[in-house]
Amino acid sequence: MNDFGYISAFLVGLAGSLHCVGMCGGIAGALRAAIPSHNATLPYILSYNFGRITSYAIAGFLTGALGQIAQASVKNGLAVFQILSAVMLLAMGLYLAQWWRGLARIERLGQGIWKRIRPLSKRFIPFKSPLSAYPYGFIWGWLPCGLVYSTLTWAMVSGDALQGALTMAAFGLGTLPALISVSIGAGWLMTLLQQHNTRIMVASGLILYALFLIYRTLDSIN
Repeated sequence: MNDFGYISAFLVGLAGSLHCVGMCGGIAGALRAAIPSHNATLPYILSYNFGRITSYAIAGFLTGALGQIAQASVKNGLAVFQILSAVMLLAMGLYLAQWWRGLARIERLGQGIWKRIRPLSKRFIPFKSPLSAYPYGFIWGWLPCGLVYSTLTWAMVSGDALQGALTMAAFGLGTLPALISVSIGAGWLMTLLQQHNTRIMVASGLILYALFLIYRTLDSIN
């Protein structure tokens, strides 16, 4: 998978966690409220998040399969999809820095489907056991998210269903540390991630990496 590998997907998930915290911070509060009192919260939180990561992996599987078909049908298909992936990553960096919010329009594309499946999550709360948090997380994994959509283009670049699933699983694991910390009430992390300097630093890293990937892809064509 060259530059669009599992480690890269993990690091993008890690770097983009501040976006996840911004979108899912309220969900973390609702998650804690759904856990029976006097029960250990961590098993529920882990179950929820692995349900979320499962949905990412399934989306990656489907996108990777689609990419395999498309790459076989389009001339220089791999290079085209690599550039698309890098451009999406660039858009994500600009979005995080709040310099350009065009990615928000892409997020809105999934709202119609999300409104239909979101009510299903209410069937699983309050949680009866940690296992009931898994399908709840699985459903919330389909929440429209520009960061997820951006990484799905990497799954498409893989040109293989299994690699696409593993790419999205690696991305999901990258988002795990921040979301678990917020879910268990680590307010200091929320404060750190919401600081302007932190946001600009992370966004700048993503932008530079995206530009590097575009350069590498174009240079490989010549």
